[in-house]
Amino acid sequence: MSKTGPQRVALSYHLVDQAQAGDRIQHPLFQMLDAVERRGSISSAARVLNLSYRFVWGELKRWEAEFGRLLIVWERGQKARLTEFGQKLLWAERHAQSRLAPQIQALRAELERAFGLAFDDAAHVLPVSASHDDALALFQQHAQNERLFLDIRFKGSIDALSALAEGRASVAGFHLPVRDGVEPAIRQRLVEDYAQVASGSRATCMPFARRQQGLMVEPGNPLGIKGLADVANTRCRFVNRSMGAGTRLFLDAWMLHHRVKKDDLKGYAYEEPSHAAVAEAVRSGAADVGLGLASVAWSRGLGFVPLYQEDYFLAMAHDGLNDAALDQLQQLLTAPQWTEQLEQLSGYTLPPLTDGLPALNAMLEQ
Repeated sequence: MSKTGPQRVALSYHLVDQAQAGDRIQHPLFQMLDAVERRGSISSAARVLNLSYRFVWGELKRWEAEFGRLLIVWERGQKARLTEFGQKLLWAERHAQSRLAPQIQALRAELERAFGLAFDDAAHVLPVSASHDDALALFQQHAQNERLFLDIRFKGSIDALSALAEGRASVAGFHLPVRDGVEPAIRQRLVEDYAQVASGSRATCMPFARRQQGLMVEPGNPLGIKGLADVANTRCRFVNRSMGAGTRLFLDAWMLHHRVKKDDLKGYAYEEPSHAAVAEAVRSGAADVGLGLASVAWSRGLGFVPLYQEDYFLAMAHDGLNDAALDQLQQLLTAPQWTEQLEQLSGYTLPPLTDGLPALNAMLEQ
């Protein structure tokens, strides 16, 4: 701790009963200084604070050593008084507290509301690991209105399924091309990749949404790109997704199937962590083309070349701890209120409830 320069502040809080709750951020030093100022003695201050004289005296001396300055002036037969530095320190704390009182009160109220969920038997919280998806973010808001709170960590499909298999999440979101959307060999390779990660997770799978994947390009598609083959042949600047992302897995499977080498894609090593980041790279001119979602491209005013549709699935692990929350999740997913919202989201449609499900559920149970 600096003894001469400005001090840094670390905030903390305590969980207390109703009688102890308050709208001030308490700090023991300022409580002691305030008590000494009001009572005029260390012994009286200790009694007010329900502390021992020895403890208060020791703490004041410890802080004086930390600051390298005296806090208390005390002589036998006279009242204990704060030094000028002690007075300034206490004034600064009171001044900050008075100015920040509304924000502190709001922060405390928000924390109490959040912790209140833990004691609300009608509310549920689900840890979710998922590939990023606009519809899932929208559903998170919808579910919250029904007191189902999705604690989502967005990451690649492989990482999401790994979290499910390792018990770090109750729900995993990942995506797979529809059965007739791409070459069967490419789809099968993706299924195998997912199966290798998710095997033994004892999860069931439920369709969430069908969405459009393709190439994000500059408005008007000035390079005339029609597919991934054009990206390789024209040597335009490509922006890739990071390892483990479902979109990256599709690209790698396509390249393997069509015998396209990494060097054939100019920018294969240029990676971005999300569809939004890929879109921004194209929009800013850092790249000419990237593989991603139609909804993201359109929302940023980019051109879009559709390639295939894919289904976004939610894999759910029933472990006995979150079964009630998972039951509520499934009910909300099939409720008319949610399906109406999904149909209004650009680039998305409702997925068939059975298309590919037996194979996927068998995959997750391997």
